[in-house]
Amino acid sequence: MSRSAASRANRRGEPPPSPEPLPAPAVDSHTHVDIAVGGEDRTPTEAEVDEAIAAAVAVGVPRLVQVGVDVESSRWSAELAARHPNVLAAVALHPNDAGAGAATEAALAEIDRLAAQPRVRAVGETGLDRYRTGEDGWAAQEASFRAHIDIAKRHGIALVIHDRDAHEHVLRVLEEEGAPEHTVLHCFSGDAAFARQCIDRGYVLSFAGTLTFGSAGYLREAAALTPRDQLLVETDAPFLTPAPLRGRPNSARLVPHTVRALAEVTGTDLAQLCDALTATAERVFGPWG
Repeated sequence: MSRSAASRANRRGEPPPSPEPLPAPAVDSHTHVDIAVGGEDRTPTEAEVDEAIAAAVAVGVPRLVQVGVDVESSRWSAELAARHPNVLAAVALHPNDAGAGAATEAALAEIDRLAAQPRVRAVGETGLDRYRTGEDGWAAQEASFRAHIDIAKRHGIALVIHDRDAHEHVLRVLEEEGAPEHTVLHCFSGDAAFARQCIDRGYVLSFAGTLTFGSAGYLREAAALTPRDQLLVETDAPFLTPAPLRGRPNSARLVPHTVRALAEVTGTDLAQLCDALTATAERVFGPWG
C-alpha cells in the first residue's frame, strides 16, 4: 500500500479492543508499525511504537517483522529492528512506487546497503502489482522486482513478495531469476490452484485478515491445503483488519483473530498452530533473540 492509502486506512474508526491472548506465542510476519501508529503525516515517537509492540506482546505476539515500502520507511524499519528485540526488518521499494519510477539506481543501492544490516532479514515488500500500476509502469516494476531478488540472494535473506493481479507474472520472474531459498507470498491472494503452484515450488504463503472475510472462501481453500511448515500469518497493519472488526484500524495486536481463523480452517489445535507459525517464521527470517 502507498503511504497515502495507509493514512486513510489508519484514520477509519476507533481502534478495536485487543483480543483474548493466544495460548502460545505467534508472529506477525508483515506489519507497518510506522504507518499504523503515525500515519502518513508524522513519524511516531519511540514511546508510541514501544506501546504498540507491548500491546502485541500482551496478546501472545512477541515477534514482528516490520516492513519498509520506500527508502525512508526501510531506513526506519532497520533502525527499529536494531533497537528493539521483538522486531526484525524487511526493506524494499514497493512495486507501485517502482512502477512510478522510484526504483532509481541510488534508491536500490540504499536498499542493498540496508539489507546487509544484521537485523534486516528480508527484502520486501517487492513484487508486481497490475491493479494499481498501469501498463506504462509494468516494465519498471518488473525491473525493480528482479533487482530486489538479486539483493535478497546476494545477502542470503528472505524475499517478501507483493502480488496483486499478477500471479503468473510473479512465478515467471521467479523462475527466470531463480527464487531465494526463502520466498514468502505476502498477503496471499490466490486460489487453491495458485497456492498449489507456490507450495510445489517451496514458497511460504502468508495469510492476512482477508482470510476472515465472508467473500474469501477461495483463500480458506488455499490455506487448508498449505502444509503447516509453509504457513505464516500477518496483519499488514494498518490494512486488512480481520472480521468482525473491518472498517477499523488494524495493528499487530489483532493478529490472533487471523491465527484463530487459520486454526479453524486447517483443523489444527490452536497452540500447535502457534508453535508451527513461530517455527516457520524463525526458519524464514532467523532468530529474533
